[in-house]
Amino acid sequence: MTLLKDKLLSRRLILASHSPRRRQLLGDCGLDFTLADKYEVEENYPADMASEAVPEYLAGLKSDGYPEPLAEGDILITADTVVILGDRILGKPADRAEAVEMIRSLSGQTHTVITGVVLRSADGRRSFSSHSKVRFRELRSEEIEYYVDTYSPLDKAGAYGIQEWIGYAAVEHIEGSFYNVIGLPVQRLYVELEEFVNNH
Repeated sequence: MTLLKDKLLSRRLILASHSPRRRQLLGDCGLDFTLADKYEVEENYPADMASEAVPEYLAGLKSDGYPEPLAEGDILITADTVVILGDRILGKPADRAEAVEMIRSLSGQTHTVITGVVLRSADGRRSFSSHSKVRFRELRSEEIEYYVDTYSPLDKAGAYGIQEWIGYAAVEHIEGSFYNVIGLPVQRLYVELEEFVNNH
């Protein structure tokens, strides 16, 4: 059997994300990839859309918004991660106060992290979502403020990064992919990417 990395030798894998966490996770899979130039996409979704459908929808917007035509052999990867508490979507906080409020709302609760991923080539498209459940212990106000002030998690959905201090000190339980919570469900991506390469 041929390894995925060998199947990709004649392809160009393009990651359209400037998240350093996604870049590291994809690289740690042993896959060579090109980082797309930064481009802007309006990340809006219909108000009546089910929360669970939003990440895959936004990943699709990022894929469709990629400004360069895909050449034969190109595979574009786009992704979007959201944190959902009840029916509320927690995106990236606008400022410190919102970050503190978000983590306070997660304290002592179980929330869901969903990453939507789209794979697209010149002649094909594949999309999927990965779900993980994360349980936080009850956090004291000084702990929440320490985390926000020390790690400035304004670029992270739900105002936290599980690979940082809060993941070690606050997370009691995870059900599902740990890497999905970081921002890229690499095991699922690996499997989906191999099937995509085999069919396109």
